[in-house]
Amino acid sequence: MSAVVIGGGICGLVVAHRLARAGVAVTVLESTGQLGGLGTFFPWHGRWLERFYHCVMPTDEDLLGLLGEVGVRDDVRWERTSMGMIVEGRHYPFNSALDLVRFTALGVVDRVRFGAVSVLLRRLGKGKDLDNLRTEDWLRGLYGDRVWRDLFGPLFGSKFGAAFGDVPALYLWQRLGRERNVAVRGYPRGGYKSIIDALRASIEAHGGIVRTSAPVRVVRDGMVELDGETIEADRIVSTLPLPALRQVADAELAPLLPWVNLRYQGVVNALFVLRQPLSGHYWTPVLRSGTEFDGVVEMSPLTGPVDGRHLAYVMRYTDRDSALFAEDERTIAARWTEQLRSLHPGADVEEVHVFRAPFVEPVYPVGYLAQQPAVEVAGTRLLLATTAHVYPSVTSWNSSVGLANRVSETILRTAASMSPDGEPVP
Repeated sequence: MSAVVIGGGICGLVVAHRLARAGVAVTVLESTGQLGGLGTFFPWHGRWLERFYHCVMPTDEDLLGLLGEVGVRDDVRWERTSMGMIVEGRHYPFNSALDLVRFTALGVVDRVRFGAVSVLLRRLGKGKDLDNLRTEDWLRGLYGDRVWRDLFGPLFGSKFGAAFGDVPALYLWQRLGRERNVAVRGYPRGGYKSIIDALRASIEAHGGIVRTSAPVRVVRDGMVELDGETIEADRIVSTLPLPALRQVADAELAPLLPWVNLRYQGVVNALFVLRQPLSGHYWTPVLRSGTEFDGVVEMSPLTGPVDGRHLAYVMRYTDRDSALFAEDERTIAARWTEQLRSLHPGADVEEVHVFRAPFVEPVYPVGYLAQQPAVEVAGTRLLLATTAHVYPSVTSWNSSVGLANRVSETILRTAASMSPDGEPVP
């Protein structure tokens, strides 16, 4: 069997890694000059830094299993991290019962209710059809109007935009199973590039081919066209977001693709290189504080200083057609530097690097489980491995690895039932 994987992000690389190890002749085609997708990186002072922030959670079983396979699991450094909160310019720690008592952004009654419900929230979701329940309806009913309006509403709005209240409550419930306010998090000592490099080495060691700067122009059933080149394969795996795949699918294939009405959020992300750390919290949402960015992720609590500098990411999830997404990077860097200093007056900024990604996560509609497309496109040799397929899991490297496992297992089951000439065995 032969296979082509379109897209060299984590999902595509894991699919190729599994297929190559099983003896499939696999080729990975990545349109850009670098593998990794949202896990890409850039050179800085003789090392590589991630364009977007990432971490490993102890519950990331699929990802940790993969890291063990490619020999980098022992390179993950684990640290206990904390969460802060900035509301109307005021800084709060947000990790313990005592922190909640001191969280004066909410009234006393709301704080008590918040604490009680939060302890029970995972249990309260068991047995409920959360996929068909709006997040706003569920949380507003449990926490009350003010907690939703002043806390959860802005938090969800920063992630999903105007449709934040309509996201299924199942998404939040799943996320609570992966994360905690105070949590042990991990980061590979060689950065995420070490994972990408290990996957590429595995694919190539097992006879696979990995090509960068190889944009696919047309996808047909069992065939892809590049500039001046055509590659045929028994199976094609597309990791492209569904809107992007529609743009390159030919006239015969396009009508067979699943039609799922999903809106995607992009992100504008700035990496600040600092001479001193900020708050010391790994994750700090920023609410109603005069900033365009919605949160701050400090990597130093997880990675320690990098060549004596401290890294902090700030981000704004936004539609790829928004004015912010199209704005000049230097303008964003200058304005966000002022805004960061309004929150942290002593912020000693040395450099700012602005990056953006158009497709980060779908805004899932209520009842999405019934609408979710299958990974196999019926009647074709095409399989899909996209963020539209990871729900209800939270979009992450772990869920991408889990999806890649599922897609590759589907292909290998088919391969086991094929004759040597590639035809199905009766």
